Amino acid sequence: MPKLRWRAKSGRYAVRAVIDTNILVSALLTPGGVPAQLIAAIRNQTLIPVVSESILAEYADVLSRPKFSFASNRTASLLEDMKGLALFLMPQPIPLQDLPDPDDAPFIAAALTAGCAMITGNRKHYPPKTGVEVLLPAETLSRL
Repeated sequence: MPKLRWRAKSGRYAVRAVIDTNILVSALLTPGGVPAQLIAAIRNQTLIPVVSESILAEYADVLSRPKFSFASNRTASLLEDMKGLALFLMPQPIPLQDLPDPDDAPFIAAALTAGCAMITGNRKHYPPKTGVEVLLPAETLSRL
């Protein structure tokens, strides 16, 4: 179960999780989809994203890729929220452990440091040997 954190402002508990970049891309591609609903949960502070400098850098890099053609104001707003509403940490690097995608190491390191789950649309990038609980977007939404 993802870690809960009391939000004094809202008077309720919020779930902390590391959010894979593919969730942000999907949210922008399909505004009414489940990933977009997760972004809404971040904005209403029901879901607290856990980030590090390298995660924020990956978000910015991927969302600015020409192949997506996202409007700059939409990506800027999303990136601002992912930074401003997040739990920021500085995890220690982890061994790559023969990961399917070595670029995912910062996400795993952040989840391990925060003791929280990872939300992704692609479980195969986060094998069980990493020690991170991996949730699909719909699973996460059902827990909020």
